[in-house]
Amino acid sequence: MNPPFQLREIDHLVLRVRDLPRMLGFYCAVLGCTLERTQEEIGLTQLRAGRSLIDLVDVDSKLGRMGGAAPGVEGRNLDHLCLRVEPFDAAAIQAHLSAAGAAPGEVESRYGAEGRGPSIYLRDPEGNTVELKGPPWPTAAGT
Repeated sequence: MNPPFQLREIDHLVLRVRDLPRMLGFYCAVLGCTLERTQEEIGLTQLRAGRSLIDLVDVDSKLGRMGGAAPGVEGRNLDHLCLRVEPFDAAAIQAHLSAAGAAPGEVESRYGAEGRGPSIYLRDPEGNTVELKGPPWPTAAGT
Protein backbone atom coordinates (compact mmCIF):
# COMPACT_ATOMS: atom_id res chain seq x y z
CA MET A 1 0.00 0.00 0.00
CA ASN A 2 1.43 3.36 -1.01
CA PRO A 3 1.18 6.35 1.32
CA PRO A 4 -1.02 9.27 0.25
CA PHE A 5 2.05 11.50 -0.13
CA GLN A 6 5.52 11.67 -1.70
CA LEU A 7 8.69 12.25 0.23
CA ARG A 8 10.53 15.32 -1.03
CA GLU A 9 13.53 16.15 1.19
CA ILE A 10 14.71 16.29 4.76
CA ASP A 11 12.57 18.81 6.60
CA HIS A 12 14.55 18.96 9.84
CA LEU A 13 16.50 16.91 12.30
CA VAL A 14 17.09 17.36 15.98
CA LEU A 15 20.47 17.21 17.70
CA ARG A 16 20.65 17.03 21.49
CA VAL A 17 23.68 19.14 22.48
CA ARG A 18 25.83 19.78 25.56
CA ASP A 19 27.52 23.05 24.47
CA LEU A 20 25.00 25.17 22.56
CA PRO A 21 27.28 28.18 21.88
CA ARG A 22 29.99 25.94 20.40
CA MET A 23 27.46 24.06 18.26
CA LEU A 24 25.94 27.36 17.05
CA GLY A 25 29.41 28.55 16.07
CA PHE A 26 30.07 25.36 14.11
CA TYR A 27 26.77 25.15 12.25
CA CYS A 28 26.52 28.89 11.55
CA ALA A 29 30.12 30.10 11.11
CA VAL A 30 31.63 26.92 9.63
CA LEU A 31 28.72 25.41 7.67
CA GLY A 32 26.74 28.57 6.87
CA CYS A 33 23.44 27.93 8.66
CA THR A 34 21.45 30.93 9.89
CA LEU A 35 19.44 31.37 13.06
CA GLU A 36 15.75 30.80 12.27
CA ARG A 37 14.25 31.16 15.76
CA THR A 38 14.70 30.25 19.40
CA GLN A 39 12.31 29.04 22.06
CA GLU A 40 14.37 29.72 25.16
CA GLU A 41 11.63 28.61 27.56
CA ILE A 42 12.00 25.01 26.37
CA GLY A 43 15.65 25.12 25.19
CA LEU A 44 15.15 24.86 21.42
CA THR A 45 17.24 26.68 18.82
CA GLN A 46 16.30 26.27 15.15
CA LEU A 47 18.81 26.86 12.35
CA ARG A 48 18.02 27.29 8.65
CA ALA A 49 20.04 24.99 6.41
CA GLY A 50 18.81 25.81 2.89
CA ARG A 51 15.23 24.54 2.70
CA SER A 52 15.68 22.43 5.83
CA LEU A 53 16.07 23.04 9.56
CA ILE A 54 18.54 21.75 12.12
CA ASP A 55 17.12 21.93 15.63
CA LEU A 56 19.55 22.12 18.55
CA VAL A 57 18.17 21.10 21.94
CA ASP A 58 20.28 21.87 25.01
CA VAL A 59 20.36 18.67 27.11
CA ASP A 60 20.07 20.76 30.30
CA SER A 61 16.90 22.54 29.14
CA LYS A 62 13.28 21.59 29.80
CA LEU A 63 12.99 19.85 26.42
CA GLY A 64 16.48 18.36 26.67
CA ARG A 65 15.91 16.73 30.06
CA MET A 66 12.93 14.89 28.56
CA GLY A 67 15.30 13.06 26.16
CA GLY A 68 17.55 11.36 28.71
CA ALA A 69 21.33 11.38 28.90
CA ALA A 70 23.55 13.67 26.86
CA PRO A 71 24.92 12.36 23.54
CA GLY A 72 28.24 10.56 23.62
CA VAL A 73 30.27 7.81 22.00
CA GLU A 74 28.40 5.16 23.99
CA GLY A 75 24.96 6.37 22.89
CA ARG A 76 24.67 8.64 19.88
CA ASN A 77 21.41 10.34 19.03
CA LEU A 78 22.12 10.46 15.29
CA ASP A 79 24.19 8.40 12.85
CA HIS A 80 24.90 11.31 10.51
CA LEU A 81 23.34 14.33 8.96
CA CYS A 82 23.74 14.93 5.24
CA LEU A 83 23.68 18.48 3.91
CA ARG A 84 23.50 19.01 0.14
CA VAL A 85 25.93 21.77 -0.79
CA GLU A 86 26.55 23.68 -3.99
CA PRO A 87 28.94 24.44 -5.53
CA PHE A 88 31.06 21.46 -4.54
CA ASP A 89 34.67 22.59 -4.82
CA ALA A 90 36.38 19.85 -2.82
CA ALA A 91 39.68 21.70 -2.31
CA ALA A 92 37.94 24.89 -1.18
CA ILE A 93 35.64 22.96 1.17
CA GLN A 94 38.51 21.00 2.70
CA ALA A 95 40.59 24.17 3.15
CA HIS A 96 37.67 25.99 4.78
CA LEU A 97 36.95 23.11 7.17
CA SER A 98 40.62 22.68 8.07
CA ALA A 99 40.99 26.41 8.75
CA ALA A 100 37.97 26.22 11.06
CA GLY A 101 39.52 23.32 13.00
CA ALA A 102 37.07 20.76 11.60
CA ALA A 103 39.07 17.84 10.17
CA PRO A 104 37.51 16.90 6.83
CA GLY A 105 37.64 13.33 5.55
CA GLU A 106 38.55 12.32 2.03
CA VAL A 107 36.28 13.15 -0.90
CA GLU A 108 34.43 9.99 -1.85
CA SER A 109 31.66 9.12 -4.27
CA ARG A 110 28.51 8.25 -2.33
CA TYR A 111 24.88 7.73 -3.19
CA GLY A 112 22.38 10.37 -2.05
CA ALA A 113 18.91 11.69 -2.80
CA GLU A 114 19.94 12.90 -6.26
CA GLY A 115 22.24 10.00 -7.15
CA ARG A 116 25.93 9.22 -6.79
CA GLY A 117 28.23 12.17 -6.34
CA PRO A 118 31.06 13.62 -4.26
CA SER A 119 30.85 13.93 -0.50
CA ILE A 120 33.03 14.69 2.49
CA TYR A 121 32.49 13.48 6.06
CA LEU A 122 33.47 15.48 9.13
CA ARG A 123 32.48 15.65 12.78
CA ASP A 124 30.87 18.54 14.62
CA PRO A 125 32.22 19.67 18.02
CA GLU A 126 30.18 17.03 19.86
CA GLY A 127 31.13 14.09 17.65
CA ASN A 128 28.13 13.94 15.33
CA THR A 129 29.04 12.92 11.78
CA VAL A 130 28.10 15.45 9.10
CA GLU A 131 28.24 14.65 5.38
CA LEU A 132 28.57 17.50 2.88
CA LYS A 133 27.14 16.21 -0.41
CA GLY A 134 27.66 17.68 -3.86
CA PRO A 135 25.57 17.29 -7.01
CA PRO A 136 25.34 13.94 -8.75
CA TRP A 137 28.02 13.01 -11.23
CA PRO A 138 27.06 13.52 -14.90
CA THR A 139 25.82 10.30 -16.48
CA ALA A 140 26.82 9.03 -19.90
CA ALA A 141 24.21 9.54 -22.62
CA GLY A 142 21.68 6.72 -22.71
CA THR A 143 22.53 5.34 -19.25
